[in-house]
Amino acid sequence: MTQTTLLQYEAPWPVQCLDWCKTPGPGQHSRPRSAFRFGIGSFLENYQNKIAVIGLQDERVLVEDDYTDYPDFVTLCDAHHGYPVTSLQWQPAAALTYAWSQRSPSTELLATTGDALRIWEYTGDAPSPLSNFVGRQPATPGHSLVVKAALSGQSKVQNQSTGAPLTSFSWNQKSPNLVVTSSIDTTCTVWNIDSSTAITQLIAHDREVYDVAWLPGSTDLFVSVGADGSLRAFDLRSLEHSTILYETPAPKNVPPPSSSPSTSARPPTSPLLRIAFNPNDSNYMSTFHMDGSEVQILDMRSPGHPVFELRAHHGQINALGWGSGERPLLATAGDDCQILLWDLSSYAQSGSSPHGSSRLNSPRPDVKKRTISDPVMAYTAPSQITNLAWSPRIQGMTMNSGHSTATGEWIAIACGKSIKALKV
Repeated sequence: MTQTTLLQYEAPWPVQCLDWCKTPGPGQHSRPRSAFRFGIGSFLENYQNKIAVIGLQDERVLVEDDYTDYPDFVTLCDAHHGYPVTSLQWQPAAALTYAWSQRSPSTELLATTGDALRIWEYTGDAPSPLSNFVGRQPATPGHSLVVKAALSGQSKVQNQSTGAPLTSFSWNQKSPNLVVTSSIDTTCTVWNIDSSTAITQLIAHDREVYDVAWLPGSTDLFVSVGADGSLRAFDLRSLEHSTILYETPAPKNVPPPSSSPSTSARPPTSPLLRIAFNPNDSNYMSTFHMDGSEVQILDMRSPGHPVFELRAHHGQINALGWGSGERPLLATAGDDCQILLWDLSSYAQSGSSPHGSSRLNSPRPDVKKRTISDPVMAYTAPSQITNLAWSPRIQGMTMNSGHSTATGEWIAIACGKSIKALKV
């Protein structure tokens, strides 16, 4: 009998966002099942969107045996979200030990963005002697998902009373009370979610901001990407200026601007859609262009040009993310139905990370861009992959039957209504 390497779930709606829980549930460290939980969000073009928490039906699905008749995952609870979810994240591991002002230790936090930043309290089930009963009902009593706060402050650049739609957010791994959001109104806002207050809002880009990320280990530095094709870094200690780390090359063969000032003032650019740091070496960031099939790897120490470009996808890229192992793999996925895993550790130059410092543009000797086209792993899904999420490192476990699983990481992908979790 071997360990399962693929787990599956069919959602009742198209899945746009997903995130793997970062820690076992409160009081459930002895229950392997609680490490296999996701938050997922729908994409419906109406006001009927939902988020849900899903979990393993039974731990025995982790080893291949007679449990193929049962779904691997069941819906633990869901909640109405209204507008589509643009990003969903489970609380960082540091949230377990953070001194929250108002929070029960038996709950966990999730956050979503859409028309606002919403903080949700999730209450799971307590350990139960019936935990090995396979055929129990999907909606387990005791699970609940409740909005704790909905934050949408006055916009700096728009006159309406509510804030503009939010495109993404980043939850600070060191101080889990800090969340930075990005918006289509060109701004980024830093929130203290413990007090439900905005710490600062800044005009970050010339056009819509599509993604934002805290520098790993820092509570002051974050970066953002947007429709103006730039990657910018900000330091909360000196917000008078930002540092442009990368700008999309101007497109070639562009027709001359018309006399209309609105078009000539906004030259065509290739928007940058996502940004993610290597968690083990925060000098390195990954990003990709709208409609692009390559991934650019940038180095904080030599801004301006990518140090690597990853080329193996045959369609536009939709998602990327770094694992959390000692040598983190980078996962990329897109419209070519493929998820590719890249090991860049042998190419990258390790060095001092800019943790907590403001050396955002300390130059390195000129580095030529290197093209990498050999991922270490590939998986082909049945349809286009819209998003992905890494698990933390999950410890091996021994079942009551004596079968055991190996320690390691998993990665979940969303394709249409299907979610597939793959053992790496």
